[in-house]
Amino acid sequence: MTALLFGIIHTWLVVGFAPLITGVVRLTKARLQGRRGATVLQPYRDLWRLLKKESVVADSASWMFRLAPYGIFVAVWLAATTMPTFTTYMILTPAADLIALVALLATARFFTALAGLDVGTAFGGLGASREMFVASIAEPAMLTVTFSLSLVAHTTSPAAIANFVLGGHVGLQVSFGLALGALVMVAIAENGRIPIDNPATHLELTMVHEAMVLEYSGRHLALLEAAGMTRLLLYMSVIVCLFFPWGLAGPESGPGGLLIGLFAWLGKVLVMAVGLGLFESLIAKMRVFRVADFLGGALLLALLATIFLYVAEAV
Repeated sequence: MTALLFGIIHTWLVVGFAPLITGVVRLTKARLQGRRGATVLQPYRDLWRLLKKESVVADSASWMFRLAPYGIFVAVWLAATTMPTFTTYMILTPAADLIALVALLATARFFTALAGLDVGTAFGGLGASREMFVASIAEPAMLTVTFSLSLVAHTTSPAAIANFVLGGHVGLQVSFGLALGALVMVAIAENGRIPIDNPATHLELTMVHEAMVLEYSGRHLALLEAAGMTRLLLYMSVIVCLFFPWGLAGPESGPGGLLIGLFAWLGKVLVMAVGLGLFESLIAKMRVFRVADFLGGALLLALLATIFLYVAEAV
């Protein structure tokens, strides 16, 4: 029952704090650009405003267009519930797996691309094509990072990898640093952040994610926006859980340990949100043709991490 309770708290925690993290990123960018900016609570207001509006659906849209936002949100939400945040003692922890995580995110991407193509607009097809182009390199890089971590911890379970790192069995390994760099680059690409994409733009020639959801409105758009915010928090939680799990509460932790785990997780993701805002303020968006070079670098780092592990074992 305790694991079930923690699982329910975690399930709503990742959705409840996702807009806050997005608000911190936006506020950080605004302050660094010399603007006052909206409060960190503005994403909550935006979602509530969209939920109260009527959804306008094109005449050429099929049932897939109406179903896609729900499937995307459920897939991302389910992926987020399997990733430990403040504790590893949750009911879904034994079923959590990094490969399944990649599959759930790929499912959400599949529905997003289908929704972009369904109406038949030029922008939707352009965004879907670019999204699949990014995924064709980002997914192999993510799987290679998973393979590298599994070689060290001998498991693909996020909780088991976190416990392995907490046990002091990793030490200073070059392969872990390379895998971390690759995962950060993949997270930037998967969330459509600068320099891959600009989530605040509406320029037709540069849009990727926004081009696919351009025809949505009302509650459908609210679900897509919430899924994007949850995906950003999910990748931050993945980085925190796998590479910086210190403070994560275990099954034997008491109330004090759970509070430490909660505040440690919140502190880490908030620091990452501020860092993301700083990074996006210091770098410009790259051309679409340079995206392959960026993600190719992520794939190369992940492959080098795997090669170094094999070389170290051979020596």
